[in-house]
Parts: sequence; structure tokens; C-alpha cells
Amino acid sequence: MDVGGNPLLPDSILYEIFLYLDHVDVLSATLVCRQWHAVARDEFLWKELFYRYYRISREVPRHPVAVSWYDEFQRLYDTIPCVEVQTLREHSDQVLHLSFSHSGYLFASCSKDCTVKIWNNELDISLLHSSNMRPYNWSYTQFSQFNSDDSLLLVSGVFVGPHNSSSGEIAVISMENFLLLSRVRNKPYDVFGCWLNETNLISGNLHRIGHITSCSVLWLNNAFQGIESENVNVVKRLFKIQNLNASTIRTVMVADCSRYDSPDLLLDYGEQLAAASTSPCQVFDLGSDSEEKEAKPKQNLTSELAAQESPEDGSVTAGGGLQQFLDDIMEGRVRPLMTEKELETKVAELLARNRTKPPELNLVPTDGHSKKKYLIFTTGCLTYSPHQIGIKQILPHQMTTAGPVLGEERRSDEFFDSLDHVIDIRGHIIGMGLSPDHRYLYVNSRAWPQDCVISDPMQPPPIAEEIDLHVFDLKTMKEVKRALRAHRAYTPNDECFFIFLDVSRDFVASGAEDRHGYIWDRHYNICLAKLQHDDVVNSVAFSPMEQELLLTASDDATIKVWRSPRSVRIQQARKPRPRKLLFSWLLNQKS
Repeated sequence: MDVGGNPLLPDSILYEIFLYLDHVDVLSATLVCRQWHAVARDEFLWKELFYRYYRISREVPRHPVAVSWYDEFQRLYDTIPCVEVQTLREHSDQVLHLSFSHSGYLFASCSKDCTVKIWNNELDISLLHSSNMRPYNWSYTQFSQFNSDDSLLLVSGVFVGPHNSSSGEIAVISMENFLLLSRVRNKPYDVFGCWLNETNLISGNLHRIGHITSCSVLWLNNAFQGIESENVNVVKRLFKIQNLNASTIRTVMVADCSRYDSPDLLLDYGEQLAAASTSPCQVFDLGSDSEEKEAKPKQNLTSELAAQESPEDGSVTAGGGLQQFLDDIMEGRVRPLMTEKELETKVAELLARNRTKPPELNLVPTDGHSKKKYLIFTTGCLTYSPHQIGIKQILPHQMTTAGPVLGEERRSDEFFDSLDHVIDIRGHIIGMGLSPDHRYLYVNSRAWPQDCVISDPMQPPPIAEEIDLHVFDLKTMKEVKRALRAHRAYTPNDECFFIFLDVSRDFVASGAEDRHGYIWDRHYNICLAKLQHDDVVNSVAFSPMEQELLLTASDDATIKVWRSPRSVRIQQARKPRPRKLLFSWLLNQKS
């Protein structure tokens, strides 16, 4: 049968192909799909093939901007950056992190060799500059981020202090001449740091209060503080947050609420179809740790605790409640007896009850608050392992170092800042990333066993080998879709490390300990590619201007460059073919 001139396939052939797809391996199925690509453009055929080949539920609609099922199938097999085109070997040790400039012309890499390298993102990627941070007593570089106009580079690393104590430090490097402009201490080192705007960055500091109680102070720093006049304010305290059970604030990032009104991709299928949602998503309210609490309206955790433990007439203040609690302990009226760590946590909670500034009431952004930004970070209330995501609003007047330096604007009895929102993952968080529109937060986590009980904050539950990739809508504060799962990790609780992920307009990528990088489609929630390395893949990065270009960084000390099959074909077609010399042509004619 000559099917080359007829784009429609008879039902009998369609039936045979479906039978074939159900009983052969993926390679053979791919060959059949490509043969179909050459002869068929019928929408019904491509829709059937799409759902069967990618094993997608038929409840999932077609991508909202797709013009046909044929184009969707072509997009998913031809535009995924899965072809290795270059391997960069200039680092001499494990490569930990990658970051692109916003223009896409440059990218930076951090490594255990204690250098941060700047690369030219051209057809053949080349090294532009390398900065060695060992002269500043750094042990290694671990994170980098370009500011919004790509004029400055923030570099975070581990600083070795007196008596070999390790802390963190943030360096700011000029992209004009690669000079080091300033250095800021950062504790703990896995706060990483981030830009708030073009010239101000956020760092952290940790102050111990007790054995397992501390407070994290988040600072706003001027990037030019090393060269500014001494009369110019170069630092200001943003927030001071209490930590319980040996937890600390880590992995800070900033989400810009002004981008929500024009999202790159809506992940709520009901919203896409302008129909009612099939099932309500879970809402994570401040302090919620059970289904009953999640159903309650939002309220301050402090006021909730006060309502539970204080008399209705309000005669007992927080201080009185603490005194009564300590008297009960001394006189043996508290049963069962608390451990020292449980006692410290309880006392810390009571001390902070009336010393905490209330959360902002209007968390979800409105038209009048489009300039607001969210500070997002990992934290916890049960154990030292990060198992919660804290969200705190940054209002416009807080986005400059001008004004009070140490938070004098707060009342004297407001010692701590409360969190505006908390998302409990119930597992060890090992990675976070924002979508390009800052609407969605993607979180890598390794789950705790179901119904686990934590009795010792220093002994968290064992974590799963499977890595779950959760997605949260920061506009509605809801979890959307089901968790993605394809990659694995093997290190135990006390050795678990951060694996960076990245999100483009249509795809999300992540590293893994199984020596692969992974790529998923954001709309269909399916794994599209596995990218091979010789060791743990620590970081991935899409080009912000070209999502068909992806970089992966590994413990094998390499950076691999991946392009889509389509872009590879285009580049090969553009290469000029060498002309044959005249005498070579004559020799061929004689032979």
C-alpha cells in the first residue's frame, strides 16, 4: 500500500499499530512513531498515539497553546535537550552549581576546587574568566546568581574560620572587570543568599539561644558596601525568626509577585478549561500539622496557642503562663516528665508567645500589592532536617538599606518576626526552584514514613530513596498536580545534601544521585529524558532564552551541554560544507 501520498491511515492499520505499540520496546515504538510522523497528520490518530505512547491519562487536556496533537507529539520528541554536544572539563573537582545570566549570554559554575568560573554561552562554549577564592580562606564555592541586569554576580561559599570552624560567606563580583566588590558573612553556609533587587542581596546569621533553640537573622546588604561612603547605610535587618528543635533557616530565595498576572503556564487543568476543579487541593496554613487544623481559617499560631493555654478572661499573660509552667515542673505537677530538649522547646515557645510580631494578613497578592515580594526558605519545627517551607512578605519599604539599621521601627516587645505562611512537606527537603514567572515553586523532597512520630529532634525519621518533586502555586498557596517521581537518592539523613533543580517555560529538570539528570514536561507530568553522567548530578540549568539548551553539573568534575534534536539539526545545517579542491575533482574523474 502506498501511504506516502495519503496522510490518513485506515482504521485497520491504526489498530495494528496500537497492538504493536503495546507489545514492543520503546525503541521499536519510536521507529513506528517516526514513520507515522512522515505519513499521517490526522488529529484523531495523533491524539490516540500521544496518549498511548506517553502513557498519559485521558483526563489531561492538550497543552493550552498547542495548535494540534501532531505538533504536541513533535514538541515532546524533538525539542527536549537530550543530545550531548559538549563536555567542559576545566574544573578539577566536583561541580556543585550552575547559573545563567538573564540574557543567556553567560553562565557561572561553582566547584569543590574553590573557583567560580564564568563562561561564554556561544555555539561552542568557552571559558571567559575564573576566580580562585582560596586566598579568602574559602573551602569551596557552592552557589551563584546574577543580578537582574547581569552587572553583578553573587557567589556563595564555605568559609574556614579560626580553629577550622566552617561558616559561609557571600562575595559580589563585578561583571565589567571581574573585581571583587564586597564580602558578607553568611551563617549557616547553606542559606546560600540571593538578590532582592539590582544592588541589594540577602544573607543570614544564626544566634544560639539554647542547646536546640536559636534565632535566624536575615540581613539586607548593599552590594557595594566595601566601596561606599561610611555615611551610607549598607546593611539593614529584615527579619528575626525563632528556630526550634535545632532547625535553622536555609536556602533563601525571592519570588516576585508582580509576575503572577501573566503566567508562562497554568498548571491547574480546571483553570485551563474554565471548569470546576475535579478535586480540591490541600491548603497549607501556618502551623498546620493535621487535616483538622488545615481545615481551619488562617490565624496566627501564637494566638492559637494562647487561646488553648490561657484563661478566657485573659488574666494570665505569657510571662505568667511561663511562671506557672515552671512552678508546675518544680513541684512535680507536669506529667509525663519532659526531656531536657522538650523542656527547652516548650520554654522557648512560651517566651516568644507575646514577643513575636503578628504575620501579615493579606498574603495572597492583589492589584494594589503587586510590588510585593516573597522571601522563601526551608525551615522546620520538629527536627534539624529542613521539612517545611517558610514564606515571609517583603514589603516595598523594606527593599532598601535606607532607614533604621537594626529594626528600631519595631516595638520593644516584638522580639521575633512570625512567618506569614508555612508549607509542611513531611520529609527532608533537598532542592527548590521557581518557575520563570515566579508563580510556581518546585520542591525536591525525600519523604518520611507515613504516620511517623519524632521523639528526638536530633534523630529525624529515615528518609525514602525516592525523590518526590512537589509543585506549589504561590498565588493560591495550594499544591497543584501530583508529585513527580523518577529519580532516586541513597545517602542517609545525616549525609543528605542539596540537589539543585531548574524550571523553564515548559520543562523542569533535576539532578540525582543515580548519576543522571532528569527532564519532565510541566504540563503532562511525564519524564521525558535521562541524562547520563559518571557520578552524582548536583545541578541543572536551562538557558533562560532557549529552553532547548540545558547544562548539567556533576561530581565527575564535568559540565555537560545538552541540546534538542531539532537545534542540533539546525546547527549542523548551518555549518558550511568544505569545498573540494579542483585537482581532487580531476583525480576522481580520472579514476
